[in-house]
Amino acid sequence: TNGQDREARDAMQYGEYLAGMAFSNASLGYVHSMAHQLGGVYNLSHGLCNAILLAEVSRFNAKQVPERFVDIAKAMGIDTAAMTQEQAVNAALEAIDALSEKVGTKQRLADLGVTEDKLAFMAQNALNDACSLTNPRTASLEEIVNIFKARM
Repeated sequence: TNGQDREARDAMQYGEYLAGMAFSNASLGYVHSMAHQLGGVYNLSHGLCNAILLAEVSRFNAKQVPERFVDIAKAMGIDTAAMTQEQAVNAALEAIDALSEKVGTKQRLADLGVTEDKLAFMAQNALNDACSLTNPRTASLEEIVNIFKARM
């Protein structure tokens, strides 16, 4: 929140570096394959598109790999010791939403000029994108369209 805070900016740059190393070895999933389409069709920032889609794709994926979202909750500083798996997953998803709100990326796609008439086209291209191959849960065309719609 404070662009003059050099220590925070350095930490952010280091975090971006580590994330780049991680996804270079793990591929990326639906968040990125869907963001590629938004960027290509609407000339939107890839980082912003990823941030906008992250919570919805996480909700979709959490049904398949809830244990990963328990780990995410812990990594985000949530004490999950007294929580059920479902509670910890929900806490992680809420924390992702809260972070998006805090950093200003909880936006609607429609506000960025995205229209529903292009959703099926983008969804099909997202499913054909190489990043989709490693998503932990396989989606149908309709499910990808619905993820886009949830952010409209």
